[in-house]
Amino acid sequence: MDYKDYYRILGVAADADLKAIKTAYRKLARKYHPDVSTESDAAERFKEVAEAYEVLGDDKKRAEYDEIRKYGGRQQGPGAGGFGDASGFGGAQDGSFHEQDFSDFFSSMFGQRSQGAAGFGDPSGFRSRGRDIDVEMPIFLEDTVSEESKQIKYSLPRYDRHGQRLEDLSKTLNIKIPKGVADSERIRLKGQGAPGVGDGPAGDLYLRVRLVPHPQFDVEAHNLLTTVALAPWEAALGAKVTVPTLQGRIQLTIPPNSQSGQRLRIKGRGLPLKSGNGDLFAVLKVMMPPAVDEASQKLWQQLAAQHADFDPRQQT
Repeated sequence: MDYKDYYRILGVAADADLKAIKTAYRKLARKYHPDVSTESDAAERFKEVAEAYEVLGDDKKRAEYDEIRKYGGRQQGPGAGGFGDASGFGGAQDGSFHEQDFSDFFSSMFGQRSQGAAGFGDPSGFRSRGRDIDVEMPIFLEDTVSEESKQIKYSLPRYDRHGQRLEDLSKTLNIKIPKGVADSERIRLKGQGAPGVGDGPAGDLYLRVRLVPHPQFDVEAHNLLTTVALAPWEAALGAKVTVPTLQGRIQLTIPPNSQSGQRLRIKGRGLPLKSGNGDLFAVLKVMMPPAVDEASQKLWQQLAAQHADFDPRQQT
């Protein structure tokens, strides 16, 4: 197995005091912690740094390690013949440390006797803010006018004290959709992100709003558009029709001589603003009935004769 030079790993001299060792450890732990570092081997480097501090930060283990180091990493005296037998280093295995947490070299020296180095009681030995989490939040248009809370679920990353990724933690929140929210807007929920390292504060949760396409409405800023189909006689003579809104259907008066593509404004029936509401626009669309029988064709011919001077292509 490979010999571990713990002093080299922490970048300290062999005669460094505990304060220097602790300072070096915290600097490197912060650098390589997976919640902070973007380097591909960060988790492995963090684990290596933690192992070095586990030994050098404890007077008893450091003394045993220094004894081995004198002989270039070869165990001397009782139990010699490699690091396979940890009994040569004495003491009952009364700790709760699991050998697989650190390297074979560490386990061969100390077995399960690790009690945790000084200052290693928190998850990583240093204080760091948890990372922010971004979550896409689909919102139906009806949600923007509802008084009910919306439930969202998301995952939070978790790491053990050696930087190894654990199973993600699922979290559920009930939130009230703020008035005036817009598509692609980010909503910040302070302290709802990933847990901090040590006693560091949690990160924030950012919700990216995505307005779900609606079968009846298009969105323009905080206004809504809905298409209202009309028969030719309704457009010509005027009519009363029902149109949808987010709060339910209402009656709309179509003025005489309305044109296809014309917009009728319905005030205050759009998306909520921080103060008030946007508007709903009814976009008129004249639908032509089929002229499949002789009687229908004669009616259209009579209408054409009465408006022989009308050229729709000159009206645009």
